[in-house]
Amino acid sequence: MSEAPGAADAATADPTPTSTVVPPAMLGILGGGQLGRYFVMAARTMGYRTTVLEPDADAPAGKVADVHLVAAYDDPAALDQLAATCSVVTTEFENAPAAAMQRLAAHVPVHPSPTAIATCQDRLAEKQFLDGIGVAVAPYMAIITEQHLADAAGFTFPAILKTNRLGYDGKGQVRCTSHAELADAWQQLGGVACVLEQRMHLDRELSMVLARTADGRVACYPVSQNQHVHGILDVSYTPANLPGSGPEDAAELCTYIAESLGFVGVMAVEMFVVGRDVLVNELAPRPHNSGHYTLDACLTSQFEQQVRAVCGLALGTTKLVVPGVSMVNLMGDLWAEGEPHWRAALSQPNAHLHLYGKREPRPGRKMGHLTVTSGSPMGATSLARRIRKQLASG
Repeated sequence: MSEAPGAADAATADPTPTSTVVPPAMLGILGGGQLGRYFVMAARTMGYRTTVLEPDADAPAGKVADVHLVAAYDDPAALDQLAATCSVVTTEFENAPAAAMQRLAAHVPVHPSPTAIATCQDRLAEKQFLDGIGVAVAPYMAIITEQHLADAAGFTFPAILKTNRLGYDGKGQVRCTSHAELADAWQQLGGVACVLEQRMHLDRELSMVLARTADGRVACYPVSQNQHVHGILDVSYTPANLPGSGPEDAAELCTYIAESLGFVGVMAVEMFVVGRDVLVNELAPRPHNSGHYTLDACLTSQFEQQVRAVCGLALGTTKLVVPGVSMVNLMGDLWAEGEPHWRAALSQPNAHLHLYGKREPRPGRKMGHLTVTSGSPMGATSLARRIRKQLASG
């Protein structure tokens, strides 16, 4: 097994950045979902205290934090309390209000920066950024006005129309087989600012999670191969079988993107393999669903790494401790016939069950995930799929 390129250097580099935040400092996070929950758990294990700003009183992260501010993300009083009590603030999602991030940044270090978040939370801005630094993306164009609809007559179809903001897990997007369908698709999305992307014939979907500190140290995790169903990640296995210098090339590309963005924290780069080309699809400026395997198969999880990166600490090693690992999402659909049969997972010694503490299971809602380690990524994937099926069937 080989360590992700760059990881060993980052893990052993001189950990003396310009400033560090050490326990028992209070760390703040915007967002209370499962990504925030794991961040809080990692931070508390390391001796930090935590404050979560999240309007949902039953949010998973709020249940394990020292302080849960139940308020809107842009609530002035809550933001001021976060700034006054925390040594650094981060986020678990990319749709935090820009004004809220800027208000915090005026008083407390915020990682990633409001500028980086603003770039990643707008699909058009993100593609223009990637295009501007010479990173290949799928052909695209802005659809903001009716004139843009007319101009799209020369665009290559089939294509996907996506809202610039707030869309995730397959939401906020409509497929168009021809230009004739574009106007209706735009109306389905409310006539809001959108980006039209050419639909590519994908060979594979990949992602890489990496961490970067304020003084430029970087650690990359092994590349994962992903499979989506209805726009939602279904299965992710690691390491992906990349030929030749593929892993090194991916690490170099992702590091270049993070450096160009001035990114601090943990981010994921989602990529498409189309023939001999690698196209960047999206940037996630926080830990990523495809990186959940790091909780059970790496010396340093992506969530501990997030703590380390935003606090300016030495980045942990990203080495896999098993030959192969696979993660399958557990969606609310599994609860259709009642509580899933957890014994199917808990009776397997190399299967690791993670439930997020969400009260209401709904179809399409991520309720947890299952990680399986094995002698190969394919072997782990086969077993993970089989166990997930047994959860529902009993």
